Amino acid sequence: MAAVAGGDGVPAGTFPGFMTEGTLLYRRGEYGKALACFDNALKLRAEDKHCLVARSKCYLRLGDTENSLKDAEASLQNDKTFPKGLYQKAETLYTMGDFEFALVFYHRGYRLRPELQKFRLGIQKSQEAIVNCIGNLMKSSTKQGIKVADMVLSGIAYLDTRTEFWQQQKPIYARVRERKLRQQRWIRDKKRKPAEVARYILKSMEDIDMLLTGGSPEESCKKAEHVLKTIQGWSDDEVPNKNELIGNLHSCIGNAQLEMGQMEAALQSHKMDLKFARQNNLPDAISRALDNIGRVYARIGKFQEAIDTWEEKIPMAKSSLEKTWLFHEVGRCYLELDNAEAAQNYGEKSLQSADEEGDVEWQLHASVLVAQAQEKLKDYRSAIMNFEKALEKAKLVHDDAAQKAIITALDDVSRSFIEDLKERGMTDHSLQDYDFSNENTDDDNFEKDREGKESEQSTENQEDEKENEDAKNDKEQGGDKGQESKEEESKSDGNESKKDKEEVGGDEKQPNLALE
Repeated sequence: MAAVAGGDGVPAGTFPGFMTEGTLLYRRGEYGKALACFDNALKLRAEDKHCLVARSKCYLRLGDTENSLKDAEASLQNDKTFPKGLYQKAETLYTMGDFEFALVFYHRGYRLRPELQKFRLGIQKSQEAIVNCIGNLMKSSTKQGIKVADMVLSGIAYLDTRTEFWQQQKPIYARVRERKLRQQRWIRDKKRKPAEVARYILKSMEDIDMLLTGGSPEESCKKAEHVLKTIQGWSDDEVPNKNELIGNLHSCIGNAQLEMGQMEAALQSHKMDLKFARQNNLPDAISRALDNIGRVYARIGKFQEAIDTWEEKIPMAKSSLEKTWLFHEVGRCYLELDNAEAAQNYGEKSLQSADEEGDVEWQLHASVLVAQAQEKLKDYRSAIMNFEKALEKAKLVHDDAAQKAIITALDDVSRSFIEDLKERGMTDHSLQDYDFSNENTDDDNFEKDREGKESEQSTENQEDEKENEDAKNDKEQGGDKGQESKEEESKSDGNESKKDKEEVGGDEKQPNLALE
């Protein structure tokens, strides 16, 4: 980035330059000077979340907790799952003495990045602070005889038990659970490697992941490749679980390559991860690799290969939510292959798992998949029902885009349903048997107009019958002239009646059942 000229409050320099200088000053403990650098950087990129966190740290070191909290919250404005922002907000709240809120945000960060020990340490120190603050109150009891100590500890225990559930909220994309397990093994085996090796590995893995999640896949890939080369040159004594680490680095490289659009390279990297996982009998790593390989296959349009890969992974799924995602993706691939029956089957499995988990968003996605498969199978009545269920779920989660898409789909499938009924010779009465709950007022007007025309037609038919009876009586009386006159009049009226019938019939062929 070229240097920016000063003037009108715009600093002379570049954003990376200010960031680098500010980081160095912060590490030296010159927080005031670092703060000025980050101020200048934010004048060039006002919403950069990394810079906002850096400035928040400076404010916190300088004792300005109010501005520290503002910057931490601003870093989460566009990305609620930004780990650095969550940690900085938790640290600021802890410093301010808001231990309960700090505990909440430490937990939020931990469920997203369980391999980062700083979140676990934050949880522990917040729990201790809460207990210490209560002090002598811990010995008292409520009116119901429940000890305050038991209430506090049970609340803390509840948050701990929820951690595992939170970790499973995005089992496919998080890709962190395996790293946590790996790092736990490293901690158990510290006797076999120097402390600096462990620090290097942990710091490197954190940097690789942060670069990828921060939108720099090229840098993440380069870092992972460098660490891989370094690790391969070390002995097994220096790096316990070396093969497991090598496989994980191949996974990191594959994820970065996928983000860069290098599909074939990504596929090969994830296959290397799978190879090392199978050689070392690592079930979690095998599951991770199969997941990533399936995603690459799906991205490049090799849907059958994706199905085969994900179906191998299904027995390894550890939660209903993970099964929900897998069933949905397999069903989606089958739909792409025009195998609507298999797509419907997997969609229903996905919906069942989503119901077990109580996840409304996945209930929405699964219902849409089932409806789309039923539409292809021409089971329009069932498709409409499931689209309507999906619309209810979209309203519950306030997903406006999904609501619009589902309404459009409902409109299309309803029209297809009506055309199908017409082709099979079904009557208008058959259409009335189905409750189009999403019909607009034009549909009601159409029904009223049609009923009115039918009533009018019935009246005209009665008049025709009366005139024909009169003509018959005239004929019996021998009135030839009257007979000719009546015949001409009847013929004329009959033509007009036939024309009216044709007009009514023409209107009946054009029902407006568009869904709003």
